[in-house]
Amino acid sequence: MATETQIDDRRTNGETVLELDGLVKTFGAFAAIDDVSMTVERGEFRSIIGPNGAGKTTLFNLISGALPVTDGTVYFDGEEITKLSPPERVARGIGRSFQISNVFGGLSVRENVRLAAQADRRDGYNLVESFFKPTGRYGDINQETDRILERIDLDHVADEEADALAYGDRRRLEIGVVLATDPELVLFDEPTAGMSVEETQETIELIEEVLVDQTLLLIEHDIELVMELSDRITVLNQGEILAEGTPAQISGNQSVQDAYLGGMVE
Repeated sequence: MATETQIDDRRTNGETVLELDGLVKTFGAFAAIDDVSMTVERGEFRSIIGPNGAGKTTLFNLISGALPVTDGTVYFDGEEITKLSPPERVARGIGRSFQISNVFGGLSVRENVRLAAQADRRDGYNLVESFFKPTGRYGDINQETDRILERIDLDHVADEEADALAYGDRRRLEIGVVLATDPELVLFDEPTAGMSVEETQETIELIEEVLVDQTLLLIEHDIELVMELSDRITVLNQGEILAEGTPAQISGNQSVQDAYLGGMVE
């Protein structure tokens, strides 16, 4: 479990990078997210937990722009981004890894990473260049692609199609794709879903190693993993925040035990 000293060491300066103010998302009469307010500090590893249907993925969709908010405000780096599109938020520095791998299976491992890096740097080229300029002339992008492939330990399969990868390596590639967008904040929606114990450990080690300078927001059902990695934890229940705090505070919270943990954490 992360200690208070480890939490202080991982944070940079206590600066807020993400702020949610009174977020509401309704579908008809149903409130999937109901008046959620929270702040995430730069460099923090924050986990979002809660029972199925608590609103965790919906909250991610509101932060990433995949869904419009019904009410409330989203701030990133001190600026309001509530109405920005998902690509605009990626350009600002928000990256997202989905619960189900969303890499391009018919493209090679290298092409998946290069396309993400190319899209992130498109402002440096005009639109025609971005799509028709020979990829070999993107020297800086190719170098960055190779660097990322080495960091995620997929450089030895760089020319294989993504569809040919084992499940754990596909998730590893997805982390590389997110990394290629040079994110300041990364949203991870159950990155270890469907993995073996060994694959889970390798993925977590990879996240900690290559995204050490980023702020991480994680949805994860593996409570032991959450307690081990998180600086702070936000517990959602029925679209509302039930509790927030350090792993020690959450594991000792009786309301959280009753609603979700049910004795899973001693």
